[in-house]
Amino acid sequence: MTTPALLPLSGRRIPPLNLGPPSFPHHRATLRLSEKFILLLILSAFITLCFGAFFFLPDSSKHKRFDLGLEDVLIPHVDANRGAKNPGVFLIHGPDEHRHREEEERLRNKIRADHEKALEEAKEKLKKSREEIRAEIQTEKNKVVQEMKTKEKKPLPPVPIPNLTGINGGDPESSDIRKKREKIKEMMKHAWDNYRIYGWGHNELRPIARKGHSTNIFGSSQMGATIVDALDTLYIMGLLDEFRDGQKWIEDNLDFSVNSEVSVFEVNIRFIGGLLSAYYLSGEEIFKIKAVQLAEKLLPAFNTPTGIPWAMVNLKSGVGRNWGWASAGSSILAEFGTLHMEFVHLSYLTGDPVYYKKVMHIRKLLQKMDRPNGLYPNYLNPRTGRWGQYHTSVGGLGDSFYEYLLKAWLMSDKTDHEARKMYDDAIEAIEKHLIKKSRGGLTFIGEWKNGHLEKKMGHLACFAGGMFALGADGSRMDKAGHYLELGAEIAHTCHESYDRTALKLGPESFKFDGAVEAVAVRQAEKYYILRPEVIETYWYLWRFTHDPRYRRWGWEAALAIEKYCRVSGGFSGVKDVYSSTPTHDDVQQSFFLAETLKVLESGD
Repeated sequence: MTTPALLPLSGRRIPPLNLGPPSFPHHRATLRLSEKFILLLILSAFITLCFGAFFFLPDSSKHKRFDLGLEDVLIPHVDANRGAKNPGVFLIHGPDEHRHREEEERLRNKIRADHEKALEEAKEKLKKSREEIRAEIQTEKNKVVQEMKTKEKKPLPPVPIPNLTGINGGDPESSDIRKKREKIKEMMKHAWDNYRIYGWGHNELRPIARKGHSTNIFGSSQMGATIVDALDTLYIMGLLDEFRDGQKWIEDNLDFSVNSEVSVFEVNIRFIGGLLSAYYLSGEEIFKIKAVQLAEKLLPAFNTPTGIPWAMVNLKSGVGRNWGWASAGSSILAEFGTLHMEFVHLSYLTGDPVYYKKVMHIRKLLQKMDRPNGLYPNYLNPRTGRWGQYHTSVGGLGDSFYEYLLKAWLMSDKTDHEARKMYDDAIEAIEKHLIKKSRGGLTFIGEWKNGHLEKKMGHLACFAGGMFALGADGSRMDKAGHYLELGAEIAHTCHESYDRTALKLGPESFKFDGAVEAVAVRQAEKYYILRPEVIETYWYLWRFTHDPRYRRWGWEAALAIEKYCRVSGGFSGVKDVYSSTPTHDDVQQSFFLAETLKVLESGD
């Protein structure tokens, strides 16, 4: 039987771990060498300007007080209170002042030496012919390419692979359950085989048009998102030939040195999460190597004034930005808050603490911030460190932040008490302000917007039923029974959102206004895109209670997907779950293979 604590709601198996001591060298981003000559001239002029201006600046040793402001958060190695008269002020005095003067003189000498060296290099370049300069540039290019290849081949430090339980637990005793499991496996084969034929190497599949598909979250490159995302499902289902096909494609084709802007969050959970899961399941080094290569490409996204990462980053240039629609240029809570598990494992596997430090810095900053009514708003500006619009939801924009707090505690073998406290505090505020009962007795999780509760619940928020059940053990004041019951109530509400449609599949979001309960009102909210969240909650409630209704509800959803979403070229979402003759959206999402089918097959 699969241990529930090892299967996060995102569908990834993440074992407990401790960070190891080895270090791992980082690749450096390289400039285009064809621009080197011009850059040398610009650099020499810039250094000359800076060097001259340096002597006209006021003597900085006279300015002994530096108001840190946020630096106690942003620069954790500085103790703002040590030797200070007032908290938050760092003083330079006595021997420190003398060392400061020596440092200034050392810096002057270094600038002078660098300036002279740059001028000499520029003079030498000017003496050469254009052909000689081109030859040198080509030689430098070849040298850098060779160095990068050497770095990529350098093995990562060996670390033990944790023993995972529940991967190969054998077949269930019930013949009925065995038949149902085989049916889910056949659905996985249908989805994978058609992707293999019509969309191989593309990020996703258009099963009706029978060609590849992608969205802006993956950038402009063909990165094989479905291949990477589905690897663990293939392995767990015993589809090892298909698994090896995916592994071969990754070895030969998966390249992150592309001029492509991607979603940091989506690439983390689907690619890094997928690669790490495949590594832990199979032990194949290529998955670990590729995960680390990609993670290094994501690190520039953290180069913001606060350390809160940008939503998007260009894999080649490292330039980051946020979504244009996000409140006041903010980063999204569910995005920067859903990096912790993968980044902690990266530090464990590489011995490099940089990944761990990045996500722990995010946590420390969040802990220091005021939260309206104890709630985390969905928007945080990475430049100012201030909240954007006061909008809180357990669905889209917020959901997986809370999941990852709980999973960080579980992943640490329940020793990360800081994560558990943040989770408990957040859940208490959510229960107080967001969780309500409808007139018909349905428990739902609304959304808080600028001081008002919107009585709407999204499909994404339905994962919370499973989260409450998973977090019941270890809850405060012996409230395990309360949270298990709360999870069951959310599961019931989400089942009603399915049961009240023509297709028995749930809408993207549904309201609780007056006589309308658990039903989508707007046309733009009536679609189903093969999402897993409701089925995941069934899975957790079945595991914790063994109440047969959850297994039955899961099978109902599987039959509805088979009946209304299956097409000859794979599986497609539908545009209106209230129409008995639905129109397909012609997209087979990668998470359908990675999560939805895996959870259905695991419900034995």
